Amino acid sequence: MKKAGLGAHYVAHDSALFYENAGGVPWTAAYIQAKGDPIADLYEDIAAEEKARATYQWLIDLTDDVDLQDSLKFLREREIVHSLRFKEAVEILKEKRDEVIFYRDLSAGCCGEVF
Repeated sequence: MKKAGLGAHYVAHDSALFYENAGGVPWTAAYIQAKGDPIADLYEDIAAEEKARATYQWLIDLTDDVDLQDSLKFLREREIVHSLRFKEAVEILKEKRDEVIFYRDLSAGCCGEVF
């Protein structure tokens, strides 16, 4: 366990999952940046995807292992696609932000009718 770098983890957590970053800093819910506004929250998501994309690019630049680069390029492209989809969602929400939307539960039926 020590050779694998897991000695301290095993002593403190046995085989339980304990989320931490590469520097050993434990995960905290404070990392979740949610405002409650869909547009603001999507911009936070876009920023996270772009940070991940940049990290993958840095890792690609650090290695000359072609197989590793290919894997990292796949992951980088996935982040780009996620970012693009979030950006599309922002534009849809901006177009509809002033619309009043009513939701109705159709599963209960209305006026004796079953939907």
